[in-house]
Amino acid sequence: MTSRVHRPVGTVTRGTTNPNRLRRMDRWIAATHGAELRRAADPVAVDLGYGAAPWTAVELLSRLRTVAPRTRVVGVEIDPARVAAARPYEREGLVFRHGGFEIPVPQRPHLVRAANVLRQYDEDQVAEVWQRLCARLAPASGGSRGGLLVEGTCDEIGRRHVWVALGPEGPRTVTFATRLGSLDRPSDLAERLPKALIHRNVPGEPIHTFLHDFDRAWAAAAPYASYGARQRWIRTVRTLTTTWPVTDGPTRWRQGEVTVEWGAVAPRG
Repeated sequence: MTSRVHRPVGTVTRGTTNPNRLRRMDRWIAATHGAELRRAADPVAVDLGYGAAPWTAVELLSRLRTVAPRTRVVGVEIDPARVAAARPYEREGLVFRHGGFEIPVPQRPHLVRAANVLRQYDEDQVAEVWQRLCARLAPASGGSRGGLLVEGTCDEIGRRHVWVALGPEGPRTVTFATRLGSLDRPSDLAERLPKALIHRNVPGEPIHTFLHDFDRAWAAAAPYASYGARQRWIRTVRTLTTTWPVTDGPTRWRQGEVTVEWGAVAPRG
């Protein structure tokens, strides 16, 4: 009788990583999904495709435990050499496993974070990957909305991020996050759009219209720049709320974030 060989699903990424690269994404997850993690009996989070070094998984454990102390983190990498290199960093609540989009953990995770993983894939592959990952999430039940998949892209030092949040049912929201002092205009974030959106930033597509309106509101808020970039951003987002389904409020806006419903910016067709 032959034993089954575990064959990870996916391809090896470049592995680029840096300490604190995902801090903006982590803070958002902790703020918006912390209550779900606290309600879970055994909350498990997966850092999918953490890269050549395990910094992002180590940091994810630390940040999630500030809001949900029982959370465990599993770092998953498709490159076995990266898993071996990460093993010395294992500790209580943190382990590393060889795998890919199949998510090689026995239970359904309450969080899967996949940052800068789909960047090298084709746009027409994204829906299948999303579907596979969402199917692995903890299901909705009772007062819980279920697990969360956070998939997106950021620059090398974490100044600019855009990510999609998905539940077991599919995409929910898109979040734009930036260090405000580095921003000339909101559409600078277009280069960090996730794979599902980056090629849709063309006239006639909702994401293009959104970024155009974002820039126009930013220009109109120029007088607020004398009070600082944060005040200009808050005024800009407040203007956006009159025409776009913004789902968060000033507490998040002050962090240099804005979140909108996925359906408002989803690709046509």
